[in-house]
Formats: sequence, C-alpha cells, structure tokens
Amino acid sequence: MKTTNAPVATSQSTGGLWRVLGVGFGVAVIIGNTVGAGILRVPGLIAQQLPDPWLFLGVWIVGGLYAFLGAISIAELGAMIPRSGGQYVFARYALGEYAGFVVGWSDWLSTCGSTAAVAIVIGEFLGALFPALSGKTVIIAVSLTILFAILQWRGVLWGSRVQNVTSVVKALAFLALIAAAFAFGGRVTEATPTLANVPSGLALAGAVVLALQSVIYTYDGWAGVVYFSEEVREPGRNIPRSMVGGVLSVIAIYILFNLALLHVLPISQIAGADFAAGSAAQVIFGRHGDVIFRWLTILAMLSGLNAFHLMATRVLFAMSRDGMVSPKIAMVNTGGTPSLALFSSAAIAILFIVFGQTFEKVITVLAFFFVANYIVSFTSLFVLRWREPETARPYRAWGYPWTTALALTGSVAFLAGAVLSDTRNSIYALLLLAASYPLFRSIQKAGVRS
Repeated sequence: MKTTNAPVATSQSTGGLWRVLGVGFGVAVIIGNTVGAGILRVPGLIAQQLPDPWLFLGVWIVGGLYAFLGAISIAELGAMIPRSGGQYVFARYALGEYAGFVVGWSDWLSTCGSTAAVAIVIGEFLGALFPALSGKTVIIAVSLTILFAILQWRGVLWGSRVQNVTSVVKALAFLALIAAAFAFGGRVTEATPTLANVPSGLALAGAVVLALQSVIYTYDGWAGVVYFSEEVREPGRNIPRSMVGGVLSVIAIYILFNLALLHVLPISQIAGADFAAGSAAQVIFGRHGDVIFRWLTILAMLSGLNAFHLMATRVLFAMSRDGMVSPKIAMVNTGGTPSLALFSSAAIAILFIVFGQTFEKVITVLAFFFVANYIVSFTSLFVLRWREPETARPYRAWGYPWTTALALTGSVAFLAGAVLSDTRNSIYALLLLAASYPLFRSIQKAGVRS
C-alpha cells in the first residue's frame, strides 16, 4: 500500500520534528550504533574459526563490503522517502501496512533490547572498576537508561550533541588504542605455522560462512541515519553523505583494530579469547591494561546507549503517526523529541534489564529479524524502482541493480546460514512472525488507526 508523506516541521515549533541535524550527526549515530561490544568480542571467535591472519582479515574486508553495498542502496530510500522511522518506513511505503508492522515491531523491540544489553555491560564493567558498585549492575543499568532518556527528553539538539560527543570520544579512544598497539606493541611471530590449523575444503567454506555471520552482525548499524531522515537538513544530499561517510569510518576502525591485534598478539592467542582487545591492552600497558580496556568498553557502550534510545524512539513515533499504535505516542515536545515514544522505549528497555533471562531469549529470537529487515529494504528498492520510475530520487544507488542485488543475496545467504546454525530459535522467530498477523488485524479492528 502506497502512503503519502506527511508534512514535516522544519521550524523549531511544538508538535513537529525539527529539521536540524547534519552530516556530522549522521556519521556519529552510525558509529555510535555500530562500534560496540561486537568488535571487542568477535575477533576471538573469528580467529578460532579461521586461524590464519589473511583469512582473518579477509572476512572483515568482505563484511565491510557488504555494509558498504547495503548503505549505498538504503541511502536511496532514505533520500527518496525522508521520513523518520528507519526501515519500517520503507517497508510500509513499498510493501504495505503488514510488512511495515512486522519490520517496525521487530526493529523497535530489538533496539530496546540492545539498549538494555549495552546498559548491562556498562554496569558490569563499572562494577569491576569500582568495588563499591560491584553487584549493582541492574541499578546502574536502569539509572543510565533513565539518565540518557532525560537528556534526550530535553530536545533533539541535546540528544544529537550527546551523540556527537560520545561518538567522537569513542572513535578517538579506539584510534588511541590502535596507535599504541603499533607504537608499543612490538611485532609478534607465530611459533607454529597457522596454516596447519586452518580447515580445508568444505570445512573451510563452512568456517568462512560462520565467520562472515559474526562479522556482518558486528557491522550491523550502518543504516542508523535513516531513522532520522526528516530531521536531517537537505536529506537528499546529507543522508547519502552520512551513510557513506559513516560506513567507511566503521570499516576503517574495524580493519585498523584487527591489524593492531595481529601486530600485538599471535593469531593463536587471539583465537578463542572472549576479549582479545583486553589481552592486547595488557601486552601494551602491562598491569594498567585491564583498566584501560574496561574504560574503552564503557566509552564505546555510552555512545551506543544514546543511539539506541534515539532510534527506538523514532520507530515507535513513526508507527504511532501511521496508526500502528496509539496516535498519542506521536506527540512531540517543545524540544522536538517524541517524548511518549521515548519514555515508552526506555520503559521496555528497563523491563528487559530487570527480567534478564527473558530478555536474552527475546533478543536471540529477534536477532533473526535484523537481516530479514534488510532483505525487506533491498526488496523495497527494487519494487519502487519498478513501480515508481518517475518519482524524484535526489540520490540513486551506485551500480544499481547489481550492487543492490549483491547486498540482497548476501542478506539471504546470511539469514539461511543463521537458520541452519540455530534452528530452534529460528522456529521461534517464525512462530512470532505467524502470531504477528492476527495481532496486526486486531489492532486494525480495534480502531487504533487514526
């Protein structure tokens, strides 16, 4: 079902979103949403699956290429349909209300869950740094969730400034660790050739697929700016710039970070390490390494916490504005923040924090939808190119249709691999998808739609 774009408030007035964000915010929210616990934990898993430096680096490069192809494709949708709300907006516009409903609800809940996960990690690491805070992870996580919600409630300019500052600090912290690794880490050599442990034939192909799944998951977040499309100045120009600049920044950080790990540690020590960065920090900084690593993690997580709050709020706001939930949630305060959507998102995140085991199960199931949503977005691009060839497109995806087809193929392959490797939770995800349709119909019949 095709929908009409609602008018966007471009002035700083009550009742509408403010169009005040620039390229800097777009890049910052992509870095904040993407660079987090994944890059700190995943290298050990990848090295265990592919214990060869060239293969290890190769999958990070391929994962970055996937993210880049995805970014240049989704940037076209963000510039063409400049409405805040993320991939929900594209799905609803191109494929109808039910597709939008599924993408919106799964995206909103998984983003709230990500808020909870990040807050919990910060609480755990602060407890390790300060003995007085030990055992108070839940209290810290809830407090941080509320604190960042209050900062954003004050207005979109506050939220964007916090995102800019925390993302810059995060990027500088990673770059400082990378520079220290090359300056003080010393070059390592393997005592035993790594090729002896590298799988071959079908086993190698399987290892590459599994490694790519982890890498692509770690790159997830490159679409962050499209959640704020109607709040970005000159969206037709600045959204593509933000997407390209953001994803290239993330790729650079990831490649340099992994090169730094290989400079400090042999691949055999990276393999299987829960936090290879922590081991590298200890080699570089000695007894201070653990403290430095934990502070690096906290800085990385704070930026993510702010980004997840911002994004979840926009998804729920967009769904409310389109009648998918109560229209009251679309209310925007005098600072340009959808306040009810913000506090509803924060409340769900707090519930996930308090009910930890339930949260983990929910997020594991919802993780299947994050690539499924990309599949829907890439499909939406094909549909709209065919259905609306004359619609103005301020930006067109480079290399379309081949680049978009590659991104779509990679997403389908990733999802198929995830289903095969975790059949049980994939069944739960399918059951959740099946249950979503009667829920969607009941919302329509209940007259929630405006």
